[in-house]
Amino acid sequence: MKFSRFNTTIAYTDKFVLYNALQNQFLYINPLIKELIDASHDHDDLVGLEKLHPSLFEALREKGFIVETNYDELQEVIAIRERVDLENETFFHLTINPTMNCNFSCWYCYESHEKKSKMESETIEKIKALIESKINATSKIERFHIAWFGGEPFLYFDRIIMPIIKFAHEYCSKFGVKFDNGFTTNGFLINTGNITALKPYDITNFQITLDGGREEHNSVRFVNDKRGSYDEIVANIKLLCKHKRNTTLRINYTKKNLPSVTNIAQDFDEIPIKDRDYLSITFHKVWQEENTESLKDTVSSLIKYFRSKGLNALVGGLPDNLRHSCYADRNNHATINYNGELFKCTARDFKSQNREGFIDKNGSLVWNETYHKRLDAKFKNKPCLTCSILPICNGGCSQVALENIDKDYCVYNFDENSKKRVVLEKFLKLTNTYL
Repeated sequence: MKFSRFNTTIAYTDKFVLYNALQNQFLYINPLIKELIDASHDHDDLVGLEKLHPSLFEALREKGFIVETNYDELQEVIAIRERVDLENETFFHLTINPTMNCNFSCWYCYESHEKKSKMESETIEKIKALIESKINATSKIERFHIAWFGGEPFLYFDRIIMPIIKFAHEYCSKFGVKFDNGFTTNGFLINTGNITALKPYDITNFQITLDGGREEHNSVRFVNDKRGSYDEIVANIKLLCKHKRNTTLRINYTKKNLPSVTNIAQDFDEIPIKDRDYLSITFHKVWQEENTESLKDTVSSLIKYFRSKGLNALVGGLPDNLRHSCYADRNNHATINYNGELFKCTARDFKSQNREGFIDKNGSLVWNETYHKRLDAKFKNKPCLTCSILPICNGGCSQVALENIDKDYCVYNFDENSKKRVVLEKFLKLTNTYL
C-alpha cells in the first residue's frame, strides 16, 4: 500500500481538512490524527499505521487516501478523461449562436459584436440536417441538448430559435430521444410571450447576469445613455421564476461594484417563497479583474447575507474538471456560429481565423486541425502531472491547454496557497459553510 499522490492537507479552525482529489473525498481530522498520518508518510510505514490505528487506516483506504502499491493513479485520471470526454455516445451538446449582435455593449465582453449578423435560412436547414444525422434508428444518442448563446439569442427568437426548437422536438420525439434547451441571455428581451411559446419544451436553465446593483449595472448594461436595463432584467427574472423556469442569476463582481451587490438581495426580497426554488444566485469575478484575493471574504459575507434573505446563493466556479469537464473538452459538442462556422470554446471570440471547422449542406460537422489538436492537448503539461489537485483542475480546460502547447503553465500561477484555497472552498460548500 502507499499514500495517494492526490492528497492535500489544509488547516481549518483548530483541525485539518484532508482531501483526495481523485476520489473527491474529505476527512476532517484533529491535530493528533494528522501527526500520526504525517509520521506514517514520512517514515513510509503504513504497516505501522494499520497496527496502531486500524480504524483510521481503513477509513484512509476506503476513501482513497491510501491505495494499492501497483495502482497507477495518473493512468486512472487519463482513463476517466477518455470516458468522459471522448467515449460518450449517448449525449450530444449543440451550442447555437443565432447572432453575434447584442443589445448591450459590456466593457468586459470578449466578443466582437456584429450588428448585421444573423443566421440565414441556409444555415438553419443545415442544423436541421445535423439533427437528422445525429438522431436516427441506429443512433446511440439518448439526450440532445441545445444551448442558445451569442450575441443575444432572443434578438431572433421567432425567426431562428423557435423553428429549430420545434423541429428538434418533433424529430427527437420520433426516436424517443430526450430533448432540452438552455439559454445564456442578458434577460432584457424575455417576456410573457416567449415564455409561453417555450412552455411545451423542456428548458433546463436560463442564465442571466447582473453587474452589481441598479446604478452600477446600468452603467455597464444600458439601452442608451438615458435608459438602463436593471429594473427590466430583475422583473424578467421574477417572471421566469413565476412560470417555474429554473434561472441562474450570475452576479459579475469587481472591486468597484461589489459594495452595491447587497442591493440585489433587497430587490429580490419580495419574490414569493414558492418561486424561490427556481432561482439560484452565483458570484463570478469579471475575468479582467486582477488581485481579487482580498475580495473573497467579502463575497463569502455576501453569500451569507443572500442566504439570510432566503435566497439560494452559491459559490460559483469551484472546479471538478475531470468528472464534469467543460463541454468544449468533449468530442460530443459543437458550437455553430450564425454563419455556419464551427467552434468549441464559447469563452473566446468567434473570428473566422479561429474557427475549427464548418457545417456542410448535409449537416456533417467538418472539423479542421485545430479541433484535433484540442482533443489531444491534455496531459502534455509537465507541472500538471505532478500536481495533487490534477483530478479537479484537469490542467484547466482544453482551450487553456491548446493556448499553452510546449509551455509549462499553471491555472493557479504555481501558487500552492491558491490551490489549497480551492480545496477548502469545496469543503466549505460541501458542509454548507463559508469563510
